[in-house]
Amino acid sequence: MIYSFKGFTPVVHESSFVHPLAAVTGNVIIGKNCYIGPGAAIRGDWGQIILEDGVNVQENCTVHMFPGKSITLKESAHVGHGAIIHGANLGRNCLIGMNAVIMDDAEIGDESIVGAMAFVKAETIIPKRSLVVGNPAKVIKQVSDEMIAWKTKGTELYQQLPTDCHESLKEVEPLREVAKDLPTQEEAYKTLREAFKK
Repeated sequence: MIYSFKGFTPVVHESSFVHPLAAVTGNVIIGKNCYIGPGAAIRGDWGQIILEDGVNVQENCTVHMFPGKSITLKESAHVGHGAIIHGANLGRNCLIGMNAVIMDDAEIGDESIVGAMAFVKAETIIPKRSLVVGNPAKVIKQVSDEMIAWKTKGTELYQQLPTDCHESLKEVEPLREVAKDLPTQEEAYKTLREAFKK
């Protein structure tokens, strides 16, 4: 659902997909080829939130901030299931792992990877290409070319997903039994390992 708040109406590029069970509110700008999953809440009620092109905010994520702040999720930022971004800025092509929490005024550098369930404290500055894990989160090493290539391929799947959703997602009644000729999905979505063979 898309909600206006105090005269601010979200801007969503037509190539992006916001799931009907997500909530996007107020001063939010969503660029091209972005995916917003069901259960995600992007609340631009107290400040501006910008999602640059190719960003994905997956299922049950929260993006919000304290009053008077504005934040940006830069191009191709990837926010995993259940993560919370509260008043933090995300760098280009970074990955925020599932159920990670990124707190106010933190800065995640370009092409950094924050591990699942990490807690990044307020005002933490993470340099570009850092691998970050733990609670509190710490940089443990630099992101290798192989790691960022793997991340980029995963994000490309999410950048294709808005088109797939626009073309084929629809609300239906469930079937009551499994069809005898039920197809498999392996041909539709190649694994990341197969993608690297190209």
